[in-house]
Amino acid sequence: MVDEQQATMQRKKFATETKQVLELFAKWLYQNKEIFLRELISNASDAIDKLKLGALKDESLFDGDSDLKIWVMYNKETNTLTVKDNGIGMSLEEVIENLGTIAKSGTKQFIERMSQEQSRDANGQLIGQFGVGFYSAFVVSEKVEVRTRKAGLSEADGVFWSSAGVDEYDVRQDQVSQRGTEITMYLKEDAKEFLDEFRLRKIITTYSDHIAYPIVMFVEKTLDADKESDKDAEPRKEIQEEVVNQANAIWTVPKKEIKDEEYEAFYKHVSHDFNMPLAWTHNKVEGGKLEYTSLLYIPSEAPFDLWNREYKHGLKLYVQRVFILDDAKNLLPTYLRFVKGVVDSNDLPLNVSREVLQSSATVDMIRSGCVKRVLDLLGYLAENEPDKYQKFWDAFGAVLKEGPAEDFANKDKIAALLRFTSTKCDDQKQTLSLDAYIERMAENQENIYYVTADSYQSAKNSPHLELFENKGIEVLLLSDRVDEWLVSRLNEYQGKKLVSISRGDVDAGEDLKLDEQEEEALKKSEADFEDILKRAQDVLKDRVKEVRFSKRLKSSASCIVADEDEMSSNLRRMLIESGQSVPDMKPILELNVKHGLLTRMKDETQDEKFADLAHVLLDQAILAEGGQLDNPAAFVKRMNDLVS
Repeated sequence: MVDEQQATMQRKKFATETKQVLELFAKWLYQNKEIFLRELISNASDAIDKLKLGALKDESLFDGDSDLKIWVMYNKETNTLTVKDNGIGMSLEEVIENLGTIAKSGTKQFIERMSQEQSRDANGQLIGQFGVGFYSAFVVSEKVEVRTRKAGLSEADGVFWSSAGVDEYDVRQDQVSQRGTEITMYLKEDAKEFLDEFRLRKIITTYSDHIAYPIVMFVEKTLDADKESDKDAEPRKEIQEEVVNQANAIWTVPKKEIKDEEYEAFYKHVSHDFNMPLAWTHNKVEGGKLEYTSLLYIPSEAPFDLWNREYKHGLKLYVQRVFILDDAKNLLPTYLRFVKGVVDSNDLPLNVSREVLQSSATVDMIRSGCVKRVLDLLGYLAENEPDKYQKFWDAFGAVLKEGPAEDFANKDKIAALLRFTSTKCDDQKQTLSLDAYIERMAENQENIYYVTADSYQSAKNSPHLELFENKGIEVLLLSDRVDEWLVSRLNEYQGKKLVSISRGDVDAGEDLKLDEQEEEALKKSEADFEDILKRAQDVLKDRVKEVRFSKRLKSSASCIVADEDEMSSNLRRMLIESGQSVPDMKPILELNVKHGLLTRMKDETQDEKFADLAHVLLDQAILAEGGQLDNPAAFVKRMNDLVS
């Protein structure tokens, strides 16, 4: 018997964001309603996968029913469509957690963007980034009822859930005879097209033909009468189960037999993405010490939670077609976490654990092979389909930049795939490869130069660029947060060193060398201002490591630089903002002897006004780097005093 208190219906409100997402889905998916069936069937398939995985350790979860299926049933009299599976099922707590709350990183931002966008195409892409899932049922339903029982629990531990998809839902513990989940949709008046057998068949064969479990419909069959026993008998009709899909694991089918439409349909199943994949690679490794198949996809849009530390990686692991893991982090490095797909191994044991995966030589070889396949695919796109590659880069470039630090063995291969903007690019769109940069390097240029900043505008207007612009030398403008991490590990490419223009002394190599006339004029000016240097050093000794004359400045009065072996001011600022402790570091202040402010300082006889000028030059240099002043009020007062 079900406990009376537990059996009492509980009325609960949807989480605010869940309600908003339901409303947005109903609005923006209306023109493509049929995808709800694809989503529910995919969920059912996942539930069966999870049951099979659990049964590897506890066969009693099958409870005498190992004939795993998905049913699609319609009833014109009750105006209902039902999707049912005998998979893992859910407990009461899981129903409340999974069906009452959309607990997904980026949900708030997703809702804001969906609300702001006017274009249906734009919102289709946004929905694809977020995922659809169970909630798509409300696109076609006035009311949705769910009956479910988790494998291993008794019939009395079943759950009934019901909602009209507006503000709230009802839930109670209930008697449920069969393990699994049954979703019954009371269809809207304009969704009765989904009560037609042929319409449902077409949707299933279009979107879900690849599902590895039988998708069954109850259909009416006309049977011939037994002519020997009763020659005058009328043909009789009988309701029979009929499998609608091919039920083949697509990755086991030879590539030449698979159409692009089938690859695309499987991608949507495995990724729960509304959008088409950008590209894919399907490979089977046989012979030798290893045998496995991989089907790997590059999405066309980035999901909202890509930067979440708990981001769920997109590879599913199978062993001999038996589902093992749906978040196989060990099969690809973190910088390729956007890749979706499946890997099916014949060499791993069926009872393989996460711990075994972390220390398996077989997994290491599979991982190496998958990384090669993905990087080769990206390399092919970069060389042969640049527009498609640019779309990939715009979505996932910042993630790929993590690669050189994480994957030393493939550092050069990854570096060739990186894209940047520079002082010779038209805008901040990252389209420039390192190879292209090297091809157009200035005569006698020895290094690849870059500047880092917290924004594109800060990098583009950095005073450190002045000498390089004067010499016609291109500089990479790095403003992604990951760029500091990238250049700390990517020190050279194709024999060219990557050099920060905001660190150390300006290189005196041939590419930056001053001509004799410039050198002579600079030496004379520095001699004339030698006293200024000493006075400024004394005034700023508590704030700077050193004050020196600058070779890199042409129009700005001052800039700050870091020593060659110290972290940049931008990296230091980022670490502090993220709550990390960093060692104290004083910058080096460089002064431009050709600037009028230096002439004013030279002529200033009052120590207090000289000190104000020195502090203003330092504060301006910090602000130009995108930094924050410790005492902005003092800076404002000094500026006001000087200009008045």
